[in-house]
Amino acid sequence: MKIHISGVCGTATASLAGLLKAKGHEVTGSDQDVYPPMSDELARMGVPVSSPYAESNIPADADLVVIGNALSRGNPEVEAVLDAKRHYTSQAALLADEFLRDRESIVVAGTHGKTTTTSMLTHVLRHAGFDPSFLIGGVSLDLGTSYGLGSGRHFVVEGDEYDTAFFDKRPKFVHYLPDLAIIGNLEFDHADIYPDLTAVQLAFTRLMSVIPRRGLLVAGIESPALVEILGKARSRVATFALGEVEGASWQGRGVVFSAAGSSFDVFRDGAPLGRISMSASGNHNVRNALAATIAAREAGVPFEKIAAAFAAFRGVKRRLELRGEARGVRVYDDFAHHPTAVRETIAALRSRIGPGEKVVTVFEPRSYTSRTKVFERDFALAFATSDEVVISGAHLPGKVPPEQRISEETLVASINREGGNAVFIKTVDEIVEALRGRLGVGAHVLVLSNGGFGGIHERLLKALGD
Repeated sequence: MKIHISGVCGTATASLAGLLKAKGHEVTGSDQDVYPPMSDELARMGVPVSSPYAESNIPADADLVVIGNALSRGNPEVEAVLDAKRHYTSQAALLADEFLRDRESIVVAGTHGKTTTTSMLTHVLRHAGFDPSFLIGGVSLDLGTSYGLGSGRHFVVEGDEYDTAFFDKRPKFVHYLPDLAIIGNLEFDHADIYPDLTAVQLAFTRLMSVIPRRGLLVAGIESPALVEILGKARSRVATFALGEVEGASWQGRGVVFSAAGSSFDVFRDGAPLGRISMSASGNHNVRNALAATIAAREAGVPFEKIAAAFAAFRGVKRRLELRGEARGVRVYDDFAHHPTAVRETIAALRSRIGPGEKVVTVFEPRSYTSRTKVFERDFALAFATSDEVVISGAHLPGKVPPEQRISEETLVASINREGGNAVFIKTVDEIVEALRGRLGVGAHVLVLSNGGFGGIHERLLKALGD
């Protein structure tokens, strides 16, 4: 087929473009904002991209138009497709039809840890020789890309709870035909589309409802909001937790952190299977690894091969990724933009460093979640665990209605009330200038943003090195 993707520069849509090309389809794309790294990746795939959006971008002979979930009524390409009654679909629906229906679909979902768990599981299956296909909302250091079309029977896909398209408000993951689904945890998030936690629980209940009775749900029972809905599962359920938690059929015990990473023992129904050691740090990553282990065992991978794969696992870009070191100062990059993710990431970094070394967290409020009042106290408590905090100017704050929006100054004041040490510095230039003169040997700068943050990592490293 000849397929046009409107909104092709998103991680999921660009990855779909790569999968479609690998299957032999002809693909074109368009987007409003086209810039690296996605523009480079699409060029490498041989996918021509037009910008900005325009009716003329859609080839007259295209058999199908994929409409990305960022597009809505009023977009010229959406209007052209509707006016001409052209065949159109969503990224999630096409992924299912083209790639998932004839494979064993493993869907990795949850509020936190999806990208890392998907990367871990894909790496384990590849390391064991299973050659899975995959689509991940990030780039694994081991896989080198966000997608792949393998020869094996498994397809591992990161299951996003965000809505599918302007014409389909169901969560993306309900399309993915799960034979096995992982829900690692469940919290209130995406305040722009979900009004409350109950609405988020309903979305995940819908995922559980499409797992066949022969299938398996892997569930993290340290998440109370997930436990509340587990009774609605119609498939088999494998529960997991860290420590000897009642009701957890799989347990990670004896967790040890060091500068090299983490290690833990895996127990199933009280019986020890062996120990896993990996370079990833933090309790959240131990939980991610335990969930991936359960899924890999269900797929038929022997535990010894799972442990060997984790020993070789290098991690995921933008997940506590060390970007460089200058003048004895280490600079890290992480995608965290939810209070729980912030707290866990700071804790993971602390588990790797010496007791006298300082953690300086620099945060760009960029996601809808990070700019709303509802998360103010949770963010304050999370950031107060860092030695110092810098809050930058919010990215496009006008997207959040004024009555729901938290100001940067208010967030700083809230952090300081909880015992933190926070300041508001608006621009990247000002942040770099403020930090360069007072960071000393042993400082660890943790940069948190779900966007590019003006290239602050490289700019800070350069300033420190001058």
